[in-house]
Amino acid sequence: MRTRALVILGLLACIVALPLVLRQATSIRSAGAADDRLVILSPHNETLREEVGEAFARYWKVSTGRSVYLDWRTPGGTSEIRMVLDAGFKAARETGRAGIGVDVLFGGGEPDFSGQAKHGRLVPLEVFTSHPEWFGPGAPIMSTFSGERFYPPDHVWVGTCLSQFGICYNPEVLRRLHLSPPKVWDDLGDPRYVGSIALADPTKSGSVARSFELLVQDQMQRALTNQAAGRDAALATGWSNGLRLIQRMAANARYFTDSSSKIPQDVGQGNAAAGMCIDFYGRSYAADLRTRDGAPRVVWIAPTGGSTLSADPVGVLVGAPHPQVAQAFAGFCVSPQGQTLWFGKPGSPGGPLHRALHRTPIRKDVYTPANLANSTMPALNPYTDSGNLTYQRELTGAAFNTLRLLVRVICIDSHEEMKSAWRAIIAAGMPADALEVFADVSIIPYATCGKGDADLDSGDPLRAEARAAQLGAWFRANYRKAEAMARVAAVCDRHSSNRRRP
Repeated sequence: MRTRALVILGLLACIVALPLVLRQATSIRSAGAADDRLVILSPHNETLREEVGEAFARYWKVSTGRSVYLDWRTPGGTSEIRMVLDAGFKAARETGRAGIGVDVLFGGGEPDFSGQAKHGRLVPLEVFTSHPEWFGPGAPIMSTFSGERFYPPDHVWVGTCLSQFGICYNPEVLRRLHLSPPKVWDDLGDPRYVGSIALADPTKSGSVARSFELLVQDQMQRALTNQAAGRDAALATGWSNGLRLIQRMAANARYFTDSSSKIPQDVGQGNAAAGMCIDFYGRSYAADLRTRDGAPRVVWIAPTGGSTLSADPVGVLVGAPHPQVAQAFAGFCVSPQGQTLWFGKPGSPGGPLHRALHRTPIRKDVYTPANLANSTMPALNPYTDSGNLTYQRELTGAAFNTLRLLVRVICIDSHEEMKSAWRAIIAAGMPADALEVFADVSIIPYATCGKGDADLDSGDPLRAEARAAQLGAWFRANYRKAEAMARVAAVCDRHSSNRRRP
């Protein structure tokens, strides 16, 4: 019996270990057999990594006659990648090394790449000198569009495709809730959505953080359009309106997730009615999740006037161990050949081999009738869409980090108190006095936070946490007070109703 037990345990151990052994062996053989190597740090998902990697490997083979092994490093989202870069370059300075053993930073948002550029961690891209005709006014890739930067003056990064945050929703769930499809960000603050909104944590993702910034800026631009008391007053009003809208959306939320892809999946499965979602995740799930009669379980829309087209960049890191391959990779990503990969149907000319990426190419000249006919989005042309917000960096750009931290403090850290208060307010019929306390954001006015909160943005973690604790205590106290007021109002309303009965 003892021998038999040992044999069974040994077989189980082999079953558990076999996938790890095979994965490691495959990786080593692939790397060792290749003529060249490229190390890429990226938040992109497996599908994109596979399709872009295979396409570049084919391009490199045709161009040079050499094979290349792509070594993808995926520690998580952009926040985790930022920590990896910070730690890596700090260690490199201390040991006197030029780089961190990584060639390319691929994917994220413009704020992430601008931050790395400020630290001097990116080198100029050769594609700007080898193909100057691709860049500039009237060229396929503009320097800016809808207020967003597609590449900086020093050319240390370049956008490869466009991303847009919007709203995904489940039509069937909306019908059950007797709700019309959302069209603008404000719709997600409707109390009828209580318990059915899905949101992502902006402290874990630069693109999610930008979406919250754009939501606030949308309110500010509206206030400026309708201003009657002067520009400063309009900006202050719009800032407060934006924060209050975030509060209502968060109060309606079931959760804040670290994984942006969880949101359209939950919406498609009916676990949430709607949520904030980046375009390519929304489109991917819309294509994959269908009812029996073929209707989509997920619909993605860009909120009217509430979202910009932001670049998803690529850059070559200082001290890249394989600089020639790295520069070629960056150039391939913005070449006509590389661009059709983003929105082509699987198996179409220039498209992906296995799965569609549902991404928006950055080059204007790829939106031809022939390419669109082979695209998963045949009606797409972001450069002719009049419903985009034009980003005004001077309004909220300096508050980017402050806003992502405010969402954490106001909504995530205090989510249970917030949800409890919101449900009590709804049950009481939305009493004005309780709503006023719930939505009191006077402690974080535009005058002091609009250019960045000095304490929250401080490099001193103790100072930043002390400020976060102060704000957290304020909002939790307000939520508890608002809930108590709503419950009193509900009791008074019941007593009043009883007295009115004959």
